[in-house]
Parts: sequence; C-alpha cells; structure tokens
Amino acid sequence: MNHSARSKTPETTDFSANDEDRLFVRSAARAFQVLSAFNEARGPMSLSEIAQAAQLDRSAAQRLVHTLRKLGYLRRSEGDRGYLPGLPVLDHTLDMLRLDPLVQRATPVLLELRKTIKERIDLSLFDRTRMVYALRMQSKRETFYATLVGHSVPSYCTAGGRAALSALPRDEAAEIVQASDLDARTKATLTDPEAILAAIDDARRDGYAVVREEYVLGEIALGLPLVINGKPMGAIHVAGSLSEWEPEGFVHQLAPFAMEASRAITAGF
Repeated sequence: MNHSARSKTPETTDFSANDEDRLFVRSAARAFQVLSAFNEARGPMSLSEIAQAAQLDRSAAQRLVHTLRKLGYLRRSEGDRGYLPGLPVLDHTLDMLRLDPLVQRATPVLLELRKTIKERIDLSLFDRTRMVYALRMQSKRETFYATLVGHSVPSYCTAGGRAALSALPRDEAAEIVQASDLDARTKATLTDPEAILAAIDDARRDGYAVVREEYVLGEIALGLPLVINGKPMGAIHVAGSLSEWEPEGFVHQLAPFAMEASRAITAGF
C-alpha cells in the first residue's frame, strides 16, 4: 500500500460562487484551483496536466501558471520536466503553524513527551473525515512521506481520528463515519460502520483510542483528543512497533504520559 497519498478533504473545495456573492473574486479562486491541482501529483506536472486537474481550459491555465510562476508560487522542475510548487507556499505553511494557538501550546509539551517516551509523537488537527498532521516527531522507522507536515490520514481508522471523533456526540460521529471512504487500508482495518462506532465508544469511555495495524502494518498507536471549548480540535498520536511492544504494555506504560500531556495542552485555553 502507498501511504504517500493524502486523505481526501471532507468536502470538495467549491471554486465557483453564487452569482449573488459580489465579494467573491473568481480570478483568485482560479489561481487556487491551479495550486490545488498538485494535491494528487506524483511529480512535476505539465501545463496540460495542470489544466485537466484544475478543470480549466488550457488558455486560462497557461495565464494562471505564468502569473504564479512570476510570483514564485510555481517553478520549473530540474530538467524542465514540468512545474512544481514554489518556496513561497512554505511561507504560508509557516504562518499557519506559528500563528495557530493549539500548535503553539502543544509544541513544548510534546517535545517533553518525546524525551520521556522515546516513541513517535504527532500532533494532528481535526478536519472531520481526516486528521492533518501539524507536528511530527519521528522514530527511526518512519518513511519519507510519514515525516511531512500536512500529510493527512483518515479519521475512521487511526488512533487520533477515533480519539477526536469520541469527543463528539455519537450521532455526529456516526455522520462523519458514514461520509468517509471506508476502505480497508490493511487486513485489520475496520470497515463496518457499527464496528468503527463501537471502537469510538471505547475511546469515549477510556479517554483514548488504541489502533493496531489498521493503517500501518506492524504499528500500534494511541490517540488522545484535544478538546477546546467542548469541541475536538486535534489529537495527540503516540505510535510504536509491535515488534518491540506488547499491546497491553504499550497502553499501560504510555497512556498515562500521553494523558498528562493532553491535559497540559488543553489547560492553556
């Protein structure tokens, strides 16, 4: 299985606008259509590929690509094989992360947690059917894509996702599960909605979710919700290898530290 592909956003971005919305700038929306064309890219994209992915005619795509390249938001790849996002895109990523109150509060707490438990620690932000990673402190086992901030995973089959869903009323969690693409990521992945909701109920009871090999083979993960003003805003993930941990020992030893970290983060709001 290829884990490099991000999870789909809960709703397809609507780059159009109702005719009555006079404040909506369609040219700006089309520029974001071009940038969003790279969401599923596996490498540099040609002008024709960008036009197709952005659902624009070639002439409009050419003008937008030219403009974005002039501004630095697109660049030619090495060997001139196509276009790639430019460095200014990272400036906006940095702005989002450095200004987000949850990321600000969580970062020093999770740095200390990583020193204590010596396993992979992640902070993800809740986006209904998916969790988007905002902070990643990796172990020696991780792949390239798994280390990237902005990588996203499904909520229904990951520890952080189920933890976040457990902080919602059951009927709202059920709606999100039903709206998810319930694909079997591994042989252990729960795909029956009622079974998933039962696992979310367990997380609601325990205060944390535990997932074994449902998204990554050989991995056990612990997820704790970060609830602010009664709403799940994100989750802490702690992940370990089943070749090094017995499941019961993993939860017994690490859950208290992770729960303390969760309380320290949310107490700041």
